[in-house]
Amino acid sequence: MEQLQYGEDPEPSDRFPAGPLFVPVRPGPSRCVARLFRTPLGGRTAVGFTSLRRLTATFGPGQAWIRLAEPALRALTAPLGVTTVTIDPQFTAPAPVPVASAAPELAPTAPALRIG
Repeated sequence: MEQLQYGEDPEPSDRFPAGPLFVPVRPGPSRCVARLFRTPLGGRTAVGFTSLRRLTATFGPGQAWIRLAEPALRALTAPLGVTTVTIDPQFTAPAPVPVASAAPELAPTAPALRIG
């Protein structure tokens, strides 16, 4: 049986540190807290970007951030049960928008939907 060379393995089991990352944060009880996200399958993940340009393209210029090395980000989120770090996520979904209630008395100023 032929063994795969390490370079041919599509998902090597060793993790390589990504280096210093731009990590999105939000205000918290002691200054700031790393933002956590969901993967497409619903798992929790920390997110880091290899450049400020990539972070800004995803979250906009108003997103607060800190610089952390990947091992530090993993150590920070591990106690929360988050073992995945996503580097430079490419696909994001817009934040959900509240749905207007179907009952007119609950949402009298809800705009009408136009089709076509």
